[in-house]
Amino acid sequence: MTQRKFAPDRGLSEVTFVVIDLETSGASANTGSAITEIGAVKVCGGDVKGTFQTLINPYTPLSPFIVELTGITDQMLAEAPSVETILPILFEFFGSPEEVVFVAHNAPFDLSFLKAASALHGYIWPDFRVLDTVKLARLVLTREDVANYQLGTLAQYFNTKVAPSHRALDDARATVDVLHGVIERLGTFDIFTINQLLGARKRPQRKVGRYTSD
Repeated sequence: MTQRKFAPDRGLSEVTFVVIDLETSGASANTGSAITEIGAVKVCGGDVKGTFQTLINPYTPLSPFIVELTGITDQMLAEAPSVETILPILFEFFGSPEEVVFVAHNAPFDLSFLKAASALHGYIWPDFRVLDTVKLARLVLTREDVANYQLGTLAQYFNTKVAPSHRALDDARATVDVLHGVIERLGTFDIFTINQLLGARKRPQRKVGRYTSD
């Protein structure tokens, strides 16, 4: 989780979050893997303000493993737009980094691909504040609550409306519900604003009631 200096603070219910998920042709942008699908959901105060979904042509064949994992095939991507074409449209959907907070499950993965694509095609990646729902879940859930912090496990725990499916928009929607589930629990840890959350580095102490007597 990152926080830009002097970022305006506001209550979590007033923050606009852009929750994103990517499907890719491999595990790392550094080894030539590329984005094959982008899904994003913009939410504020629990209300969905917009969605974004597109396949992306990586211009390289997909491995049988990726086809089996995602259900995305080379044939599906043959007529899909390039990431260079999609980036400015995606940036417009995101909105101002002064106003929105970028959210993803295992955010460094998604950011690495988006930043690599932006740099390759001459775009400056916006200076978004970033929340990672893996780290957020670790703030409010222990291993007594969940066996691990994978999206599928958290989706079951929070009973998300959409199950993760290794398709970008479904997984983004599941991540939205995980985010909301975490936010519902943050008040018991005295976290009520975006800057408090962005500044959280370890599991906070839960508020404990005090008993006093005369």
